[in-house]
Order: sequence, then structure tokens, then C-alpha cells
Amino acid sequence: MNRYLLPKIMFILMLSERAFSQTVSPQELLRKVDDLYRSKGSQGQIEMELITPDWSRTLKMDMWTRGMDYTFVRIREPRKDKGVSSLKRQNDMWNFFPKINKVIKVPPSMMMGSWMGSDFTNDDLVRNSSLVRDYVIVSSSNEGDHVSIVLKPQEQTVSVWGKIRIVISQKNQIPLQQEFYDERDQKMRILYFKDVRQFGNRIIPATMELEPLNQKGHKTIIRYVSAQFDTDVPESTFTLTNLQKRR
Repeated sequence: MNRYLLPKIMFILMLSERAFSQTVSPQELLRKVDDLYRSKGSQGQIEMELITPDWSRTLKMDMWTRGMDYTFVRIREPRKDKGVSSLKRQNDMWNFFPKINKVIKVPPSMMMGSWMGSDFTNDDLVRNSSLVRDYVIVSSSNEGDHVSIVLKPQEQTVSVWGKIRIVISQKNQIPLQQEFYDERDQKMRILYFKDVRQFGNRIIPATMELEPLNQKGHKTIIRYVSAQFDTDVPESTFTLTNLQKRR
């Protein structure tokens, strides 16, 4: 091959890749983020590390999902929290506490409440909110190899956030960070997406690190230990009967 031809081909390929990535609309990028950890059925093991200036602890959990509407989470460790479970079915969510043998339904007003004392909310854990369905795009801009999209909640959306800004890589269309603002436009927390890895047929950030800006020294980290996507998860997984099973 002509020694001058190869650099030209590489340059054309680079331009083609960038042109392709720039044709992806902000709505499509948000849809990909919505579906990043979702599929027709998924299951995996995750760890949640809670960090404060005074103490830290780690929860080990099993998680199952089915599309955007069904999520089931059960804690395996530590022993004192073993069996605590959360179930989301469409717009409803329940928590089960085996020590008191009680199922508690989470009202919509509590979806933004803390899950198990972490910096993640009930809504974060079961991913009840959809960026595409529940938010409207205010602005979108290219920042080098990244796209910055600013969102505001729809009128009917129950949310404590007045605005969300998400930064997405144009190259692989994977989120890099997500910023949450209150109604006074004050930045309250930042969610970082890290450690991009392949699990089966899916490439995802294996680590999500949430930092609340109004609590110095606090941080919650979720790590995917294993995950399978596009699997057949029985509908019986997402029932109140299964929620109350002791395993």
C-alpha cells in the first residue's frame, strides 16, 4: 500500500466516526442512558459502599430487572441486613424488613428518600424515573468529545430536582457524570460513572460514585460485581410473595 495512502484512510475513518457520533440526537443519547443497565431481563450482584467521616460499611446485594418497569433487590450481606428487599412494579414500590416481618409500601412522596441510609434515593435504586419520559431537554451542547444536556422535570414529574445536567461521551455514548440541582439552581450532588467494562454483551460503567455536596466527606459507591443482560427473568420474581421470602 502507498505509504501516503494509509494516513489519509485513517483520517477519513476518524472523521466518519466523529460525524456518526454527532448525528445521534440528545433524545437518543438519553434513551441509551435510560437503557444502559436495563434489558428485557437482567440479573447481577452489586456492592454498595457507604462512606462518612466517622464510619463506612458495605452492602452486598442481588438484583433482577425486567425492562423499565420491574426491579427486585435483596441484600445478602452484612448479616444484620440480610433479607432486606425492595420491589418495584411499574409505579409502585415496597420494602420488606425480615426482622419485623413487615412489608412497607413506599409512597410517591418518599421515592426521593434515602435507601438504607445511603446517598442514593429509593428512586435511584430502582431507577423509577426516566430521563426521556419524565424530563424535558432545556439545552444541549457539544464540549469537545462530550455532549452536555440540561434537563428540567415535566410538570407531572415528582422530583426534588429543579434541574439535571448530564455529560455523555460522544464516542461510546456512555454517561460520564450527572449533576443534580435544587429549585434554587444550587448544585446538590454529582454522580460519577467510572470503570467501563464489558459484562456479556453489554458495555457499562461498572462503578457509580455519588457525592452529596452538602455533606462533606459523605459518599456512596455502587459496584457491579457480575451482571447478565437479555436473560429470561420469571415474572414471579417481581411479586409480593417473592419479596417476603427468607433466603
